[in-house]
Amino acid sequence: MEVQEMVIYGVSFDMVGKQPIVLLKTVDSNKFLPIWIGHPEAAAILMKLQGATTPRPMTHDLLSDMLSELEVNCSRVSVTELRENTFYASITLTVNGRELEIDSRPSDALALAVRAGAPIFAAEEVIAESAIEFEHEVEDTEEVVEKFKDFLDSVTPEDFAGGES
Repeated sequence: MEVQEMVIYGVSFDMVGKQPIVLLKTVDSNKFLPIWIGHPEAAAILMKLQGATTPRPMTHDLLSDMLSELEVNCSRVSVTELRENTFYASITLTVNGRELEIDSRPSDALALAVRAGAPIFAAEEVIAESAIEFEHEVEDTEEVVEKFKDFLDSVTPEDFAGGES
């Protein structure tokens, strides 16, 4: 599977259904991959990106802490495919020098990646199918979100084939 490295560019909300969207950006180009996610996962990703903490560990913190205690390293996460309007992802864990691939929703994989400091990848096929490309260098998140909202005004997640189950 050919992959490209991605970074989490931001989390926004689609204006129609008020659903959270995580925006992944390719590291070496101006392509953005929007993935519709659930509110709890959006909160989990945003919290960590903003350096916020909770008094008690939330689910993704717990998962991260457990892996750490067991000396299991989350080495990368990948958005692997888009099938029937649903994104699929995998979490790659390294245990005693052995790699394990764990099936995951993209939102959970990303929430774990931001906690583990793991690199994020997306399959070339997924990028080709679903990414939005900007012609010029993008100044900031607001600009992407604005353009993205203009785009979203005319589509639904179903049109765009972008939800996750």
